[in-house]
Amino acid sequence: MIKNQFIRLVEKVDLPQLQQIARQTFVEAFGSENTKQAFNKYLDKNFNLDQLQREYDNPHSTFYFLENAHEIMGYLKLNVHSAQTEKKLADALEIERIYLLKKYRGQSLGKVLMDKAIETAQKNSKKVVWLGVWEHNPSSIKFYQKYGFRIFDKHNFMMGDEAQKDFLMKLEL
Repeated sequence: MIKNQFIRLVEKVDLPQLQQIARQTFVEAFGSENTKQAFNKYLDKNFNLDQLQREYDNPHSTFYFLENAHEIMGYLKLNVHSAQTEKKLADALEIERIYLLKKYRGQSLGKVLMDKAIETAQKNSKKVVWLGVWEHNPSSIKFYQKYGFRIFDKHNFMMGDEAQKDFLMKLEL
């Protein structure tokens, strides 16, 4: 594990850095797995500064950076109440995004972000933590299962104009 990493709340002044890390981590994770047209349409719609500003301004969403002394290594986006992308679970916290730069994967840093999400859910008396994960992402599914997350449903996820399936996974606290 990398020493001297820390998690901090993203501030409004950090939105350009949030956009950069969001786009880069998403491209690294899924860019080669999707058609260029659909992928670029998704990036342009979901990771532009106006969209990130709207998400940041939502009082029921919170962004965190995972950093070391030199750079932002990854980030986390948590949603509660009306900010959740699915309204299937009461007393729940959604992990909408949990991403690391490719060069930092496999160093137990995903655990740092996941622990922050679970800790936040517990502090806010949530009974469930849940997330959506692409059905063709076995390494992430395995990571979540190690934490005790179990598939409870699925839904369509639009990658541009292309429908994909996400498994919905939950952890009961």
